[in-house]
Amino acid sequence: MTASSSGVPRVGLVGYGGAGRVFHAPLLAAAGLDVAVVVTANPERAAQVRTDLPAAAVVPDLTTLLADGGLDLVVLASPTGVHVAQVHEVVDAGVPVVVDKPLGVDASSALEAVDTAQHQGVPLTVFQNRRYDPEFRTLARVVADRLVGDVVRAELRWERWRPVPKQRWRENAPPEEGGGLLLDLYPHLLDQVCVLFGPVETVYAELFAYTTVGEDTAFLSCRHTSGVVSHLGSTSLAAAPGPWLRLLGREGAYVVGGLNQEPTAFADWLPADEAHLGWLVRADGSREAVARVPGDQADFYREVARALTQADAAMPVDPRDAVHTLAVIDAARTSAGTGRVVEVVTPGQAP
Repeated sequence: MTASSSGVPRVGLVGYGGAGRVFHAPLLAAAGLDVAVVVTANPERAAQVRTDLPAAAVVPDLTTLLADGGLDLVVLASPTGVHVAQVHEVVDAGVPVVVDKPLGVDASSALEAVDTAQHQGVPLTVFQNRRYDPEFRTLARVVADRLVGDVVRAELRWERWRPVPKQRWRENAPPEEGGGLLLDLYPHLLDQVCVLFGPVETVYAELFAYTTVGEDTAFLSCRHTSGVVSHLGSTSLAAAPGPWLRLLGREGAYVVGGLNQEPTAFADWLPADEAHLGWLVRADGSREAVARVPGDQADFYREVARALTQADAAMPVDPRDAVHTLAVIDAARTSAGTGRVVEVVTPGQAP
């Protein structure tokens, strides 16, 4: 590695919009990595970089970033539509890369990027930061400890009230360029249920675009290899947002009323206090608060740092997980267009 004299990995951050400034830069700093260079051609964002990260250089494009050399890691916090092309460019330069979710706009192009990185021996991982949230880690503990018995159905919702869309690329770009909720929020929802319940075998989907070019309302019903069914819902048109989670099992249920301080119509099911997260509902109707499992999204980058500096450490997220997630999204688009249940075929995996 070409780490700085202090041994701290030097990072090039591509993009300083919502993802780069709000998520990646703070988490990289919290994990002890050095954001040495930021790519942005926007003068206002360049000024933000100089205020937020005064020691970081600012360059206008990825080509200039890679030409300068001296980096241990490149983080792609750019719009989804350019992810795959940028991954190829970084991999060709031989630099390990973290790409924000989703890895691409479809499974086939994402697989090409993953195969290229593997063939050239360049580490590649996908930013699935929500795996490290207390909400997910607590849910994983509930499932692992069988607190609701055999899981029958998992319902996850990511709902908000945003009838007037924000003026961002996510709302203004068509799906083939990465716009819409299906490529924004569903990589998180699908990643979580696949980690817990295995790959998705079939999917049924309903997709609608009421206020934006891409989907602003979506519902997926997924059947997993484990037999569990997950219902995943997201919309920007929920004046009364539903609970973030309802996990149904043969011996009870686990319910979490809301997520990220978003308003919810299920306030009675919000966490009881800071030490608890969600409620376990018994078969007799009684309920008890569930202890919160700590989580820190900066752990993602701590694991990346270990992978960069320790020969026996792996990157935190297998990029082929992201290929499967995109295969589910591809199948969901087919389902919504035909009105039928569709088998999920993940490229690169044996049938």
